[in-house]
Amino acid sequence: MILKNTDSLKQNPPQCIRKKILTGDRSQERFTIKSVFTSSKMQSVLVLLCVLLPLTCFCESGLTDKGLLFPKPSANSYVKLTPLKPLNLEAFTLCMRLSVDPNVVSKQERETILFAYRTQDHDELNVWQEKGKISLCLRSSSEGAFYAVPLLSIFRTDLCVTWESSTGLAAFWVDGRRSTLQVYRQNHTVQSGGAVILGQDPDSFVGKFDENQSFVGEISGVNMWDYVLTGGQIKQFNEKLGLGPEPKVLNWDTMQYEVHGNVLVVEEKYK
Repeated sequence: MILKNTDSLKQNPPQCIRKKILTGDRSQERFTIKSVFTSSKMQSVLVLLCVLLPLTCFCESGLTDKGLLFPKPSANSYVKLTPLKPLNLEAFTLCMRLSVDPNVVSKQERETILFAYRTQDHDELNVWQEKGKISLCLRSSSEGAFYAVPLLSIFRTDLCVTWESSTGLAAFWVDGRRSTLQVYRQNHTVQSGGAVILGQDPDSFVGKFDENQSFVGEISGVNMWDYVLTGGQIKQFNEKLGLGPEPKVLNWDTMQYEVHGNVLVVEEKYK
């Protein structure tokens, strides 16, 4: 029997079963009391797990006036961003503010991932600094559009990349200055259903990271639009972060994010 002292329960019953006891529905009464006990035990188990298991990630919304610091090479430190809408794109503008540890990132033969978006089957959209150049790769880890623009350094750089499917025109913008246009992946479409990752290049869906390709430095202001911004809009957005057209794909101020491993969320006073 579950009810051993019904007089005590009738005098001071749990709030959730008070009505059933008064109506005399004892079968329902037993079920309700058991559910309360089961729920209580489950809560105790969850609390115990939270105490015993190490904290591997935390989830938040919005990074207004904050940045992400990746202090050293790693095979398990990354941040996963949740887009505001699916990345089914025939054009885009992607902007970031970056600074790096040149002792690691600027090695001649090193490949460093700056932005990664991967679906189950493909490296759908990657931005790299590799072998003395900055590159954009769509649906490929080898065939990219390479640009001999000024490389990242210990000082913060506003880096944007634009691309549109109809013409294939792609360009990088470094601190408001545009590179030469290239024609790349004309009539291609970026597919939805993937994961946006900062800090690592996933060779599988959110997995198979390589420490030698990891990002080392600071990232902030990651924003994405589903069309190509004008040069004036890019400059305005870079000069006063937050002004200009509102980002509708990735919005640094509002999107959800998950921090995994050794990544520090840096407050504005250090920016």
